[in-house]
Amino acid sequence: MTGGVGIPPYLETLNPEQRQAVLHDGRSLLILAGAGSGKTRVITTKIAYLVRDRGMDPRSILAVTFTNKAAREMAERARLIDDRAGEAMLRTFHSFGAWFLRRNGSPGGLNPGFVIYDDDDSVALLGTVMENASKAMVKETAHSIARAKDYFLTPQDPELDLISYRKDFRDIYARYEERLRQIGNVDFGDLIKKPVEILRALPEVARRFHDRFRVILVDEYQDSNIAQFELLKELAGPETYVCVVGDDDQSIYRFRGAEVKNILEFPDRFPGTDIIRLERNYRSTVPILKVASSVVDNNRDRLGKTLRAERGEGKTPVLVFLSDQDEEVIFCANLIERSREKEPQAAYSDWAILYRTNAQSLGFETEFLRRRIPYRVVGTLKFYEREEIKDALALLSFLVNPRDEVAFRRVVNKPSRGVGTATVDRILGEASLGNMADGAEAGSADGDLAAAAQRLLPSLPAKAQSGITAFLAVMEKGRSTLAEAAEKKEEKQAGKAKHEGLRAGEGLSLCVVQLVMDAGIAEYHSSHDEVSGNQRLNNLQELANAASLYPATMEGLLEFLEHIELDRSLEEERKEDKDKPHDTVTLITYHNTKGLEFRRVIMTGLEQGVFPRDDKEWEDLEEERRLFYVGATRAMDELYLSSCAVRRMYGRTAPMEPSLFLREIDQSSLRVIGTVPYGFAKSPAAKKAPSPRAKGALSSDGRWQVGCRLFHDDYGYGGVTEIRETEEGPVILARFDTGKELRFLSLYQSSRITKIGEE
Repeated sequence: MTGGVGIPPYLETLNPEQRQAVLHDGRSLLILAGAGSGKTRVITTKIAYLVRDRGMDPRSILAVTFTNKAAREMAERARLIDDRAGEAMLRTFHSFGAWFLRRNGSPGGLNPGFVIYDDDDSVALLGTVMENASKAMVKETAHSIARAKDYFLTPQDPELDLISYRKDFRDIYARYEERLRQIGNVDFGDLIKKPVEILRALPEVARRFHDRFRVILVDEYQDSNIAQFELLKELAGPETYVCVVGDDDQSIYRFRGAEVKNILEFPDRFPGTDIIRLERNYRSTVPILKVASSVVDNNRDRLGKTLRAERGEGKTPVLVFLSDQDEEVIFCANLIERSREKEPQAAYSDWAILYRTNAQSLGFETEFLRRRIPYRVVGTLKFYEREEIKDALALLSFLVNPRDEVAFRRVVNKPSRGVGTATVDRILGEASLGNMADGAEAGSADGDLAAAAQRLLPSLPAKAQSGITAFLAVMEKGRSTLAEAAEKKEEKQAGKAKHEGLRAGEGLSLCVVQLVMDAGIAEYHSSHDEVSGNQRLNNLQELANAASLYPATMEGLLEFLEHIELDRSLEEERKEDKDKPHDTVTLITYHNTKGLEFRRVIMTGLEQGVFPRDDKEWEDLEEERRLFYVGATRAMDELYLSSCAVRRMYGRTAPMEPSLFLREIDQSSLRVIGTVPYGFAKSPAAKKAPSPRAKGALSSDGRWQVGCRLFHDDYGYGGVTEIRETEEGPVILARFDTGKELRFLSLYQSSRITKIGEE
């Protein structure tokens, strides 16, 4: 069935390419979906089509995306076509990993009650491994470990040196992994890495999943990392239909581990792949798409597509040259106010001001406050990162898993109970040794910190003994509350508990309120000044409100904690929507605009050193181009680009040059206003990034080969990792054993660099 006779009504609204993607079957499919091309409609319709018209069991369909919000939206839209489609498994990668490990984690040493560590928890645990290191060093190492897991690298992998050049990194990574294993918890990277390891180690588990999921759909595939690709590869059996949807031109999260090569090389990784391009754009006008495409077309690493604006012609985008960032702020404010004067019915929310870094928002905030222009800043401190919330979650985590060392350290002496570091270390030591007095065999310790603390009580100082007793009593009362609630099948508790402005409602909220009150966390945070104390109590109340949606059982608590760790932004987004007026100008970074759209967009800071940054070359520069493309394609009706002659940076005012991206745009596509910098109009567009030479290939002058070794007088031994041919000759990229990277033109090779084997 390919269209025409027999097409169900719900497919008639699709354009030919969208319908082709929905009806496609075969080995595998890559849907290359341009900005604003309706990809969400395609993937949700495809799920419903498979269930409704192909008779597929919805439970045999796995659809994976990157946010719980997107997964819920997909499920709702698919359900509107056929209610059974809602039974398909629609999850984020990490949510699927957590689901998998709770049911299949025992071979990897995991109990179903494990807790998921966030970044702060990982840093805290790593601090116990790197005892004498500074906090900054611990954070940097934790980031490197997370990046290693994104690239599916273990402490034993030879390629781990590409993540960190520190000689002790392998050992630290290995010890951190051992501590996680002992505690029985996982970090975010493990949610992807461990399922892959289990699927590879246990063929019977892999076969079971191959039989279960006959169709795997992946949305936003350009944002996947190496580990996520490995998971997809292991989940896909010989008969599995794999369909990925994404846009290589919108891959902008390399700093988070996203690998654009996943989508570029998908046809090679899954032989026989068909490619369907969705090139009809329903968001922007022709002139806007022309500007966006003219920049990203300069990238070499792309599959290529040509967007066509279904909305037709529109206003010509404006490029404005300004003297400095203060004039840039005034220009933006004037533009918004004048649009309101001309169109009284126009909304502030039509406007979005984009910038490269959050620091650039300050001037706009100051000016908008002065002019009473309502605005919202996207990307402020998230709800679950606040101290009082972290404390409450630590109590809940320890309630679930008494082996949780990070949670135990955070709250056992908060507020102060006289339990010092020495006492905590004794308890940790006791937990790792086990109860040898009871005749347990060596190595049989279960790591239960609560049990270990109980055993040590008689030998502790009086003050510590009292503090530990009180803490354990709080935790035991919490467990009892959950047990009693489960036995009573969650009798309504609304209004029965009220303390210091905190009120327990239904479900799990009673446990949350009781725990933070009995543990003294609520009083500890309310003891700040009146305003700050009330705000912190309000935050704790909001946590209890969120918990009321879950049953007052241990399973409900696990689900609640998992929800928080997998989708922290959801409750904050709701709170933000509730607390702030909807009609506001949006101040937002280019990265945060992904997935959004606005009638009118102003792209600011288009200067060399700002956007793109000076340190961006090769692949990094290509990603900056994609970031420009994402920003420009957020605009529906009007697009403005601003560039300043001077800008305050790093405490001083510096002269700026227009962004090379502006030189890549055909000037006939823009209406230019302001004082044009000397030579700008006559300067040629920037050249495309030179193409790299493959591994083992010789440079065109025959002097260098990828993989050959060299020696530098200052940096020591290293190797050639990449060769790029340019009009000035081969450019050589070398990486040294110290971690230092260096680029040089072969033609002008420094006498300080010697190829090994040459004199």
